[in-house]
Amino acid sequence: MIALIPARGGSKGLPGKNIRELCGKPLIAHTIEAALHAEGIDRVIVTTDSQEIAETAKRYGAKVPFLRPAELAGDTSSAVDVYLHAVDYLEAHGEAPIEKFMVLLPTAPLRTAKHIEAALHEFEEKKADTLISMKEAETPISWYYERMPDGSVRNLGFDTEKAVANRQSNATYYIPNGAIYILDKKLLREKRTYYSENTVAYLMSAEESVDIDNRIDFMLAEVLMKGNSTQ
Repeated sequence: MIALIPARGGSKGLPGKNIRELCGKPLIAHTIEAALHAEGIDRVIVTTDSQEIAETAKRYGAKVPFLRPAELAGDTSSAVDVYLHAVDYLEAHGEAPIEKFMVLLPTAPLRTAKHIEAALHEFEEKKADTLISMKEAETPISWYYERMPDGSVRNLGFDTEKAVANRQSNATYYIPNGAIYILDKKLLREKRTYYSENTVAYLMSAEESVDIDNRIDFMLAEVLMKGNSTQ
């Protein structure tokens, strides 16, 4: 299976984060190395609009067969279009037809080769259409409120009877953590979604699910990685 790593050059939350050094190597390198060491991954492809990211990715063993066009590298660019562009490019340049592929976001550096292998096993064992890695939601859905223009708040209407219940009384919900996606090209193109009735979840812990968007996330990832290396 091909692993795609999307890494655009622009980042407002933490400028240059994809090549910012984390525990001795660029952030993106942790994801590239995890994919390269995972059984079942045939090729690791980085899709980026940045020459600097491309050079860094190549240095750590990934393939960068193209630079992403500018219209697919903005803040509002669709991830679906980014993935379809990469798959279409690869097929147009000699790759065999790609039905399923994996996406690994470089902002999830605590995802390891073992996680990738376990997700692949889960996907194949369940004969799923797609797989999404997830973590347990930290905040019960019944606690979500909307602030109105006059300053008052209104519950959003999810499980409202438990709006003042403690966490343990609420049902357990799961949310995507951005670490691992196994996607279906046909589903993406026709429905523009990752989900079908046969989508399965690969569960990861909160510690493994750190997704770097800002400086605090980066600091947390660094602390956790250093802690793991001393165990």
